[in-house]
Amino acid sequence: MTVTGDEESLVANIKSTNVASHWQNGYALGSSYGYHYGRCTAIKNICNLEPQLVWGKRILYVTSGKGLPYNSIDIAIIDSLKLIVAEVVVTEPNNKVAELARVMMPDLVLVLDGMMFNVYQVHLMRSYGLRVAVWLIDDPYYTDVTEKFAIYYNDIFTLEINCVAFYQSLGCPSVHYLSLGVNQTIFSPQPVPPEMRRDVCFIGSGYWNRIRIFNKLTSFIQNQDIVISGIWWNRLKHYRKLVSKIRLNNWMSAPDTAAFYSGTKIVINMHRAHDDESFNNNSRRIKAFSPNPRTFEISACGVLQLTDIRSDLLRFYTPGVDIATFGSIEELQSKIEYYLTHEEERRDMALRGLRRTLQEHTLVKRLNQMFQIIFPFG
Repeated sequence: MTVTGDEESLVANIKSTNVASHWQNGYALGSSYGYHYGRCTAIKNICNLEPQLVWGKRILYVTSGKGLPYNSIDIAIIDSLKLIVAEVVVTEPNNKVAELARVMMPDLVLVLDGMMFNVYQVHLMRSYGLRVAVWLIDDPYYTDVTEKFAIYYNDIFTLEINCVAFYQSLGCPSVHYLSLGVNQTIFSPQPVPPEMRRDVCFIGSGYWNRIRIFNKLTSFIQNQDIVISGIWWNRLKHYRKLVSKIRLNNWMSAPDTAAFYSGTKIVINMHRAHDDESFNNNSRRIKAFSPNPRTFEISACGVLQLTDIRSDLLRFYTPGVDIATFGSIEELQSKIEYYLTHEEERRDMALRGLRRTLQEHTLVKRLNQMFQIIFPFG
């Protein structure tokens, strides 16, 4: 076929128009993304100027000893402690902790989780006159385990407000509600290349309460730019239909998770059930009222969080102002659709969530709260 000069000119114009159109779309997308990232950075810089309390204390920190994902929490707490106390010594629960404590004589022994730690060592340290505290970070889901050792500690800190009365009923003398906070050096807004960006994501295990919700959203999810990552998602009734959107058995590190959040417009947070049918160490069926640690991690990345409602959420965020919530499957779907088409509203709420998280919900602030309880006179 012969192409005339006029036809060549027409093809060239079409190509030129397409290139210009793609360039303009790319420029607009990059400009919008860069503008939001710049605003996130400004909020971070302002919040990081806030002075921190400094405690002249020596802390012996006993890690959880559980490996993933707890080691990332250990690292975050250790890094935060180093910012606010005179000295931090770190040890593992299978070490001779009591012997180390007897030599060091710290102002406080802080144990994370405590499930891997022999309570006889707690008994020994207390016999030396040392104060030993445990921070329970899996309540209420492992209360069948924690009830066996909680009474041995001077102080119990639990991230579930509904467990305070439970530990008090066991005879624990000093029980306090203290949620985990975020390590803002890891969970932070990050520049993410276009190929790593998406509209919606959910990261977490496929507990049955989550499976039931996503089962009913199958048709909707099929048409969305969404990624679901974690174990047990092959439980889905229509798993084969959604397999392209699922990263099965994909366990991400904290930095990888933070980058994943940063590349997402809407991050869904869906709490696990207190009475899961197949994976449960909460035989008393103690209900969970408090938000999970992921609540703070998501908002710290400067993205919109869409979470189910826990009754104690209002202590931390204001729905419709700095966080979005849903109370039903229908509301979850409608709010995804709404915020994907109302970009400025979505980003403004995400920025307010970022600011509030950095001002109120960092691990440094939580540890300061803990020390104000343990060391009320400084």
